[in-house]
Amino acid sequence: MAMPSQPDPRPESETVRFDIVDGVAWVYFNRPDKRNCMSPKLNRRMLQVLEELEFRDDVQVLVLTGEGSAWSAGMDLLEYFRMSEAEGIHATRRSQREAYSWWERLRWYEKPTVAMINGWCFGGAYGPLFACDLAFCSDDAQFGLSEINWAILPGGGASKVAAELMGFRDAMYHAMMGENLTGKQAAEKGMVNESLPADKLRERVQQVADVLKKKDSHALRATKWAVRRVREMTYDNAEDYLIRAQEALNDFGGWETRKEATKQFLDDKTFKPGLGAFDKNKVKAD
Repeated sequence: MAMPSQPDPRPESETVRFDIVDGVAWVYFNRPDKRNCMSPKLNRRMLQVLEELEFRDDVQVLVLTGEGSAWSAGMDLLEYFRMSEAEGIHATRRSQREAYSWWERLRWYEKPTVAMINGWCFGGAYGPLFACDLAFCSDDAQFGLSEINWAILPGGGASKVAAELMGFRDAMYHAMMGENLTGKQAAEKGMVNESLPADKLRERVQQVADVLKKKDSHALRATKWAVRRVREMTYDNAEDYLIRAQEALNDFGGWETRKEATKQFLDDKTFKPGLGAFDKNKVKAD
């Protein structure tokens, strides 16, 4: 968590920026001088950006990263906490809703999402970290739950994220000791998919995005939602849910898509499911 000395004069519209390049929306926390800590203005703007990009035809994958040397140092202690608390409980609740609403939107996003963690990832930043489907970081990134060091607990979902992504003992140590993890340590403990040298990070994320772009979009959405849902289900409930989810996918055009994919495998012999994706463009052409 970060503590600016005075309110950020930056216009709300400038707290988040994005570029769309060849089907990938690169979305940036854009408060580099504040280590991209999340203020109410940033949270409001981020939700607007996510909603704007979600159904655009020129966006197939969304990458969330940070401008400068940090991903996000967590919640802005001055603007998110102190200033909201000074207004009263209504302002505190409002600030919470503004943050949690875009984290929730990101968890159930229509398109694949990738966290590209290029530096600090602290406290409240664990919310969007968990919300992204995949996560890659630089070796020199820093992950931390520093709350215990100033006498509070890791709230806002941060404790849940640690418990979900790490083993029980690792999560306990991480939350109770207040010691940071390097990118490599975070990867070893399951916080991210991979840790890479900083100069290789964007290249790797681009590779992943290029693979995702070749997949059927409806199947990707159904798959990512299924994995999140079944984590909290019994096996029998998960089995039934997945059967119904596939039936629903068929209604989104999945049946014709599956027939084309099967044709390319069995008849055309142009692809093998274990070695790559079928040519989805032929579904539209037929």
